[in-house]
Amino acid sequence: MYFGAHVSIAGGLINAPKNAANIGCEVFQMFTRSPRGGFVAPLTKKIADDFKAACKEYNQKEWVVHTPYFINFASANPKIFNGSIAVVREELERSSQLGAAYTMTHLGSYKDLGETKGLKQLIGGLEQTLKGYKGSTQFLIEISAGSGNAIGHKFEQLAEMVHHPKLKKYNIGICYDTQHGFSSGYDIRNPKAVEQTLKKFDATIGLEKLKMFHCNDSKIELGGLRDRHDHIGDGLIGKAGFEALIKNKKLKNVNYYLETEDDKVQEDLKILKELRG
Repeated sequence: MYFGAHVSIAGGLINAPKNAANIGCEVFQMFTRSPRGGFVAPLTKKIADDFKAACKEYNQKEWVVHTPYFINFASANPKIFNGSIAVVREELERSSQLGAAYTMTHLGSYKDLGETKGLKQLIGGLEQTLKGYKGSTQFLIEISAGSGNAIGHKFEQLAEMVHHPKLKKYNIGICYDTQHGFSSGYDIRNPKAVEQTLKKFDATIGLEKLKMFHCNDSKIELGGLRDRHDHIGDGLIGKAGFEALIKNKKLKNVNYYLETEDDKVQEDLKILKELRG
């Protein structure tokens, strides 16, 4: 079990491993491009080789890639829908070149098409994205916080995707964001609550599908359906909740990636390491 955070790639991908080490990361998450769109720097073999060498030099155990924010597989706009397919596939290929363990994405929103039509389009879009993909990086869906019509805030919705007859052969995993899960009604504030949530996750999706954590406390109450991260111990999950997760034997090989504000991210990392012991 290792701890890290989302780090900047300002000045080039090569800087990410150093930025991670500088704040005490053992693992790290990054974007490979601007999350808001625009120019995408080509990824050459030399850049990829130098990046992997830097990960080794700075003793990073694992690194993962987050897709840009504009992804929406249930958009009524063909440009956004087709762009989502192209960008996520490209991110998977780039991630494989960089030796990343996982690429995770938000799926978008059902607001345009509604859930029935939206799900059908989403399944088709994910199938197009993953068809013929031979890379080493595993594709993960991130649980959403449930705000608005955001896709995938309930375990049943996630299970419908990862076990769908058209998608199950692609071995899709889950990125579990602690704040999003809490906002969606899944309690993790103490050992008993963690055990019950894991039991439900296992029965609905399968615990083997849980590949990584986005590690964030919550400014929003349990079931509040809003995406608002807080520093570890400052929010409504509380330090005891993170201790319960970290001490749970079922999760001993799952790594944690902070997405908290820069002002106290180093303090957050120290807290997690102390809880691990």
